[in-house]
Amino acid sequence: MPDYRNTERGHPSVEMHVPKPRVLIANRGEIAVRVIRTCRELDIPAVAVYSDVDRDALHVEMADDAFHIGPPQPAQSYLSIPSLLEAARKGRATLVHPGYGFLAESATFARAVADAGLTFVGPSPEAMEMMGDKAAARRAADRAGVPIVPGTTEPIAVDAAGAEAERIGFPLAVKAAFGGGGKGMHVVGSPDELTEALERAAREAQAYFGRAEVYLERYIERAHHVEAQVLGDTRGSISFLGERDCSLQRRYQKLVEESPSPVVDADLRSRIGEAALALAKEAGYTSAGTVEFLVDEEGSFYFMEMNTRLQVEHPVTEMVTGLDLVALQLRVALGEKVEVQPAPRGHAIQCRINAEDPYRDFLPGPGVVSAYREPGGPFVRTDAGVVEGKAVAGEYDSLVAKLVVWGEDRELARRRMLRALAEYRIEGVPTTIPFHRWVLQTPEFREGSHHTKFVEHALAETELPRFEERPAVSSTAAQPAVPGTLVVEVDGRRVQVRVFDQSRPGAPPPPPAPSARAHHGGAGDAIQAPMQGTILQVVAEEGQPIKAGDVVLILEAMKMENHILATRDGVLTQVLVRAGQPVDANQTLAVIEDAAGA
Repeated sequence: MPDYRNTERGHPSVEMHVPKPRVLIANRGEIAVRVIRTCRELDIPAVAVYSDVDRDALHVEMADDAFHIGPPQPAQSYLSIPSLLEAARKGRATLVHPGYGFLAESATFARAVADAGLTFVGPSPEAMEMMGDKAAARRAADRAGVPIVPGTTEPIAVDAAGAEAERIGFPLAVKAAFGGGGKGMHVVGSPDELTEALERAAREAQAYFGRAEVYLERYIERAHHVEAQVLGDTRGSISFLGERDCSLQRRYQKLVEESPSPVVDADLRSRIGEAALALAKEAGYTSAGTVEFLVDEEGSFYFMEMNTRLQVEHPVTEMVTGLDLVALQLRVALGEKVEVQPAPRGHAIQCRINAEDPYRDFLPGPGVVSAYREPGGPFVRTDAGVVEGKAVAGEYDSLVAKLVVWGEDRELARRRMLRALAEYRIEGVPTTIPFHRWVLQTPEFREGSHHTKFVEHALAETELPRFEERPAVSSTAAQPAVPGTLVVEVDGRRVQVRVFDQSRPGAPPPPPAPSARAHHGGAGDAIQAPMQGTILQVVAEEGQPIKAGDVVLILEAMKMENHILATRDGVLTQVLVRAGQPVDANQTLAVIEDAAGA
């Protein structure tokens, strides 16, 4: 990093007052913690933002300064551009790092940051618009000579979708035109499924990205999801930092990532890298970005999309290259020449630790972390957004932490990850750790023959095993009678005050473990909410005959749609909620009774 207190040429006694960088992180959770850590290493002050439910979050405590930006609803806090810019003004920030999710791929936000006299840590708004519009990105890829999957080149209207779908062929994917990460994506196997998939994809796209447009793309079965990491600076240099494999997915949400890909050899890696660089040059791309491809069983690859931000899975690239991608992003934003020629070594694997219950169809489980212990040992890294006593908020994504390991080869990395997963202890909320311990031991993962639909197919045929429980983590040692900290807000700014209190309570006890046979329906005739959330849609009507397994309502929680199912045959005699209504866990939503004469 440069010295920000240089002297004028020819006048060594006169200092130039170049403002020292100060970064506002327009995000929350583990990615905010991740950026803060790099800022601390670079001696750059970090400013955090927080909503009402994040007042005591880990990223808020770790930052050099923190400002309140609004209520829990993302639209009024983390998606509120005026609130974020006001926090940047109060925090005297010079740069804004968007993290990923929320406004990370918003050209409107990037322009607003520039208009406020600040530097956006990311690509130009023009590159974001080109790649953020998935249809425009496909056209750019075609111009750059990058192979693309057959599909529509423009967002599609419902009334025109039928004819386009017949042209493309089934199965096909309905995808959000202005988003990524699998949000708003649905696979359609036949024409009679198309309208519902379009409506649901548009609804999810609007909720996640603020734009409802969708497009159609041929769905490639048994594919590997392989992505290329690129980095461009403002002086014309663009580098390829290697590929990642993200094929272990469920409902198009990545669960496990690794680098390098087990299906990519040196020749394919070279061709993928050349294609990614060609597209980045076509877009005039700067900062860190990811070009995503599908690789079919014959070894052909096709462009899917470009994510114009840092990826959740960026740590596996860092582990095999030894590069800090956040530091490189900051250097690019500060105008430095950043041309890297990495020499990847070994193998890295990342598991996403989500607050979801894999024994209950990955049902989200917000709550307070009552006990917490991270794994350790050689070449083990944990990027977490919580510690003991912190809450996993139900208003946001369920990602709690990313567990990353490195090994000299893939098998050593796999074994090291299994050891680390067995050591990882999180109590108070469900986690996906049991799923990871199972999937990494499947023959398909060990052989590298898994594909993007493998998880769903395997779970449909397999009962997830239960693993031996280790002794509970004791939290008594973490509660000495020592001075505590009281947090107050002064004009929206978070201020810590030291207090002396010998009766500080410890973390709450963990809730009772849910039954392995629990499901989205309720007990008896009552259909109950499995978790706190918001009713997105009432699907069935009062008086309607219904069968076990029919969808009655759709509940949104932790940015996921959850279908609430009927538990038996009968008649839906009462619907006690409406669309848009918040509900609590175990609240009765509807009632089923026997049909007349039954």
